[in-house]
Amino acid sequence: MIAFLKKEWMELWRTGRLIILMLAFVLLGIMNPAMAKLTPWLMEALSESLAETGLAVTAVTVDAMDSWAQFYKNIPVGMILFALLGSGSFTSEYQRGTLIPVVAKGLPRFKILFAKAITACAAWTALYGLCFGITYGYNAYFWDNSIASYLFLGASMAWLFGIWVIALLVFFSSFAQSASQVLLGTGGTVMAIYLFGMFPKLGRFLPGACIDGLPLLRGAACPKDYYASMASAAILALLCLALGVAGFSKKRL
Repeated sequence: MIAFLKKEWMELWRTGRLIILMLAFVLLGIMNPAMAKLTPWLMEALSESLAETGLAVTAVTVDAMDSWAQFYKNIPVGMILFALLGSGSFTSEYQRGTLIPVVAKGLPRFKILFAKAITACAAWTALYGLCFGITYGYNAYFWDNSIASYLFLGASMAWLFGIWVIALLVFFSSFAQSASQVLLGTGGTVMAIYLFGMFPKLGRFLPGACIDGLPLLRGAACPKDYYASMASAAILALLCLALGVAGFSKKRL
């Protein structure tokens, strides 16, 4: 399994996926405070044209909360890119037949699945931490992060949502034949959770609430409001991995 983990990291690097993801998450981390910092300038630049239409633009002040609002708007973009580049982790090996030799030599299938899941989770953790760290650093330099309540709890919830998405990718990869099928299954499940989350009484128990941590930062919600959604995300992630092991063990390579 250690050898297979090394192989996964080498493949992630040599294919260029890791570099692309690193650049994307660095860009997202910089964009969050940049958009907040440029907002007053943009409003000032548009003030004359808006005044002609009868709209008066008052002075706009921004703080770290505006930057964190951008963070929660932009991090789903990073998740989508991560899912797009990671959807073919299993299916590309099915098509090339590269898993047959290692399975024939006695490597248990569950170790292959766990190695891929661990690699994806580690990459997501590093990339998410990079994006969060860049935003946090710029916010601390320009403003004051103390304005945000439960900042790290909110960040951990969005990270957990990403872990659940990875578990979905692993689950659908255990029986799907192509990367498009994996993306369709994962995207369809996430969309269904989002639609069900529109019902307030149901939404607080679904993983989708984890990605909406801005009310927590603003003090409009408290941590206990998210405990159920965090628990459901963790339980469903473990369930997806367990079902993925069962499906992969019967998969015809």
